[in-house]
Amino acid sequence: MSTSHNPSRRFFIKSTAIAGGGLVIGFNWFAGCAPSTSGSDDLPKEWFEINAFLKIGENGKVTIMSPNPEIGQNVKTSMPMLVAEELDVDWQQVLVEQAPLNTSVFTRQLAGGSQSIRQGWVSLRTAGATAKHMLKQAAAELMGVPLEELTTENGIVSHEASGRKIGYGELASKAATLPVPEDVPLKSVKDFKIIGTSKKNVDGKKIVTGKPLFGIDYKAEGMKIAMIAHPPAFGMRLKSASLEQVKTMPGILDAFVFKTYEDGYERQWSDEVSFAELVAIVGNSTWEVMKAKKSLDLAWEEIPAVDGQVKAFITPKNGVIPSGLESSEDHMKAMELASKTIATVVRKDGDPEAVFKKAARILERTYTAPFLAHNTMEPMNFFADVNAERAILVGPIQTPEFMEKSASARLGLPLEKIDIQMTRMGGGFGRRLYGHFLVEAGVISQKVGAPVKLVYSREDDMTSGVYRPAYHATYRAAIGSNNELLAFHVNAGGIPETPLMADRFPAGAVDHYLAEEWSVASNISVGAFRAPRSNFIAGAEQAFLDELAEELGQDPIEFRLSLLQRAKDKPVGKNNDYDPERYAGVLKLVRDKSNWANSAAGVSRGVSAYFCHNSYVAQVLELHMENDRPVIDRVVSAVDCGIVVNKDAAINMTEGSIVDGIGHALYSELPIKDGKPVHTNLNTYQLIRHKDAPKKIEVHFVESEIDPTGLGEPPYPPIFGAVANALYKATGQRYYHQPFIKERKLLG
Repeated sequence: MSTSHNPSRRFFIKSTAIAGGGLVIGFNWFAGCAPSTSGSDDLPKEWFEINAFLKIGENGKVTIMSPNPEIGQNVKTSMPMLVAEELDVDWQQVLVEQAPLNTSVFTRQLAGGSQSIRQGWVSLRTAGATAKHMLKQAAAELMGVPLEELTTENGIVSHEASGRKIGYGELASKAATLPVPEDVPLKSVKDFKIIGTSKKNVDGKKIVTGKPLFGIDYKAEGMKIAMIAHPPAFGMRLKSASLEQVKTMPGILDAFVFKTYEDGYERQWSDEVSFAELVAIVGNSTWEVMKAKKSLDLAWEEIPAVDGQVKAFITPKNGVIPSGLESSEDHMKAMELASKTIATVVRKDGDPEAVFKKAARILERTYTAPFLAHNTMEPMNFFADVNAERAILVGPIQTPEFMEKSASARLGLPLEKIDIQMTRMGGGFGRRLYGHFLVEAGVISQKVGAPVKLVYSREDDMTSGVYRPAYHATYRAAIGSNNELLAFHVNAGGIPETPLMADRFPAGAVDHYLAEEWSVASNISVGAFRAPRSNFIAGAEQAFLDELAEELGQDPIEFRLSLLQRAKDKPVGKNNDYDPERYAGVLKLVRDKSNWANSAAGVSRGVSAYFCHNSYVAQVLELHMENDRPVIDRVVSAVDCGIVVNKDAAINMTEGSIVDGIGHALYSELPIKDGKPVHTNLNTYQLIRHKDAPKKIEVHFVESEIDPTGLGEPPYPPIFGAVANALYKATGQRYYHQPFIKERKLLG
């Protein structure tokens, strides 16, 4: 069944390309397309550029520019597929380019939250459908036939009765003179020809052949190189700086102290930064600047406790930023104490306290996770060319529309004078949501009066980063005399925020349910990490549910399914944020695809399932032990993310999430000692290696006609629980504290 929508005149704007004879359709959307400014001999030479739009040249070419940042999720390919589907254009005739930032016409011009496809689903398709309608109308007038008798395919309008055909390119000028329709039908799912297929990454060839797509590749005439020096530990600040000698070193143009943000500036959530005051070194080459940085004569001192904005995901909150040089051992003690003394009730169903008092037995387990560094493949960098008239800022950033405001405030220039240009990113994972490095580049360029590229070393980013918080969660289950689950209790918190999702499963499936949260303040900066909060709480919850199922003598998948059936048939509470039927669907699919009932000899398996970012994922991980180390043979993943737009991209994102999650579950941690991260580079900070990756990953999608619900993050959280549960089956030891390889060594 087709769907139709009523876009207003402000939603669609049509205009004629003055010299090219093309059709230009602008449309306002939440994460859509924008005008092309690239030149090509086979395209019209001039386009009327307005808002976000697709454009059709007289040769039938279609140019679509995506304003959403590309961080490897392949949105630059998948979004244009939505337009091309409704336009009925040959995919081979589609050109795709990255659009510039334009906050006057776009909203939500960012990469995060697994929202790009979800937000652009209707508006992008509507743009394609509207263009197709206008092209058909132009063809109807030229042919002198009713519009209803015309069909479209591969950029051609056909009239079957007469056998006449006209290409989109021939119709573009005529279509541009027609009124924009107020109501256009969208295709039924059964009629999709492009959506649901596999399209290769439009930048794939450029990436593998080394084309300069990334911020670190960017060069400009007269560009200087800048680096920064920051305090050696969290809880410290600059006391004094002697810079005159450094300024005399070969190739060095300047060295000075500066503040990323001025005192009193009310920061956006994207303005998180580790240290307020830094030292900049500017020179002709990276090597000369690095040598000068090592020669700096700087003195540091401890900071006092101050009132300020304490980081919490998305929304900063006012509080006291403590003084002192913190350590991981103290963090663990502080979290343990906080869980017993300052927890507050977030959700309560029934009378869990009374039920726990009368329980035949209680299962209680505590789970922890350390700080993690993002460690993007491409370290932080940004180009800036700032003068009194304008600021040109070029580089890899997940939040360009937010950072435009920050740059405007810090550089003293109006928004219309700030030009942020997005490059492809060599990894994001949440790190590039926080654009202080963009602001730093701008301040440095403004100070030296020259174009500058700021480059962070790996050590810079790892020791002054924005980390995944440290977390702690205690789960309890009250079990009755008939071996039944009576009550469920979760107490979760962290440094400096809680990972608790109080309304998620098994909330709604247990009559007596209690959820409590707490947090411990810290002077260590944290921020979003792929699937924020869920990346810890999912693994803890799913490991506990497995142990609880064993305690009750039930199969772990069937135990989860029984709880979900209860949540479906007789839900407890009104705020449950998951659909139990879809949740159960991925568990049943992974049960079948993994052949759960028939485990292979010598292979240990763990299951896990989780809902986050509007999508559902279940995973079964199979491993065996060699020389006391896990060898992961296979991971089977079942995904319900609604309609899958680009199967290639969806499989790639799921596989990447699984590999990433296994590495962090088993190996990664960033311990803090006296305010200093213990690891400063990848020679000691362990990420997953090729030999540790699964031998095989299978990805299965639930067949669905539900609008897309997001995929960049949902496959990541559940793999932590699957790893823990499979390791238990292989070793007989339960795993509660990440990274699990370290825990295994500690327990012998």
